[in-house]
Amino acid sequence: MSDATRLRYLRVALILVGLIFTVGVYPLMMFLWPAGWRWQPNQPEYEQMILGVYATLGVFLILASRNPLEHRSLIWFTVWSSLVHAGIMAMQAFNAPAEHGHLMGDVPALIIVAILLGVLTPRGAAAQTA
Repeated sequence: MSDATRLRYLRVALILVGLIFTVGVYPLMMFLWPAGWRWQPNQPEYEQMILGVYATLGVFLILASRNPLEHRSLIWFTVWSSLVHAGIMAMQAFNAPAEHGHLMGDVPALIIVAILLGVLTPRGAAAQTA
């Protein structure tokens, strides 16, 4: 894949992930699949906080799509924080039988986000010349 094509795909991925983080997490948590996205018992304070953090990150990912090379640190933060978040949630879900739905919901979703952005983000010399 050429650097230009990779950068185009990265821009699209940033917009899609940004939109999901900004407007998609709330419906997933509250209406579409609570068992895979919402911890039990419901914790409104936690939910508001995590929705706020992800909505903010989503807006900045959309803004980063304009020039991803200038925002590599934000993209790598998203990659690594998604992996850490998924890892912690996976361990918690394994230990709490009522939370096993997360192992098929938000845990794999965060891993997919990390892999997608990590694979598409140029590194090394390619990042300097793309």
